[in-house]
Amino acid sequence: MNSIKNITVVGSGTMGNGIAHVFAQAGFNVSLMDIRQDALDKAVATIGKNMDRQIAKGALTEEAKAAALGNITTFTEMANAVVDADLIVEAATENIDLKVKIFQQLDELAPAKTILASNTSSISLTRIASHTKRPGKVIGMHFMNPVPVMRLVEIINGYATDQEVTDVIRELTTFINKVPCVVNDFPGFISNRILMPLINEAILALQEGVADVQDIDTIMKLGMAHPMGPLQLADFIGLDTCFSIMNVLHMGFGNQKYAPATLLANMVQAGYLGVKSGEGFYKYTPGSKEMVVSDRFRQRR
Repeated sequence: MNSIKNITVVGSGTMGNGIAHVFAQAGFNVSLMDIRQDALDKAVATIGKNMDRQIAKGALTEEAKAAALGNITTFTEMANAVVDADLIVEAATENIDLKVKIFQQLDELAPAKTILASNTSSISLTRIASHTKRPGKVIGMHFMNPVPVMRLVEIINGYATDQEVTDVIRELTTFINKVPCVVNDFPGFISNRILMPLINEAILALQEGVADVQDIDTIMKLGMAHPMGPLQLADFIGLDTCFSIMNVLHMGFGNQKYAPATLLANMVQAGYLGVKSGEGFYKYTPGSKEMVVSDRFRQRR
């Protein structure tokens, strides 16, 4: 990758630290930026723990771990984090206003050559790019969670994305041992345009009393060979994220079939967000892998 050497990742949460992990392990200089140093410290610790899992499986050596962690530098000031960046990957919360604000800042601070990528899972790249002076250099790199494990990267072309930029990002994705799939800029792209309505339909089936949590998930796992049922998957994604994406689809297509389920909206409003809050359709206890249906849905059985 002659044109990409220095990569900045903006946002050090679950997706951001995973993206930093894979780029650092592939030998790139990674600047990991967040507004809070404690968040950065937690991210680097998480990367180290995830690399330890790779070592335990024989997929990484202690020396490679040390080299990869040595490739990561943390920053709390955007200007310092992007000064030498060839590529910036934004991995902030799935909120259009926040992303636009970040991209305006990146456009102002980053060198003219820098490619600006977003890890957005549903928001229009064309809309984000329109708030910059370099729309041809704005592109989507939608990594899948967990980033170090999942091989797919959905590459999204905005309306004005230059072909040269797409080619560079496709090549980069292959270089880090991921599989690039290029799509055009429509609400939800491909992954979430198909996945989220499936999850929403499962929630509607639960809401209507068609079946209970366990049976819905078991039917999809055993009958459709899904590794995880849609309700459990929603918990892992985050019900707030599912709700946000369904709203993007609903507004983007203007079609009532994409309206988020009332049960989903109510759970988000009440703070039952899945794994991140400790309870969604299932209850989650730190250190336990046991699948326990939330008490709120047990009476449905």
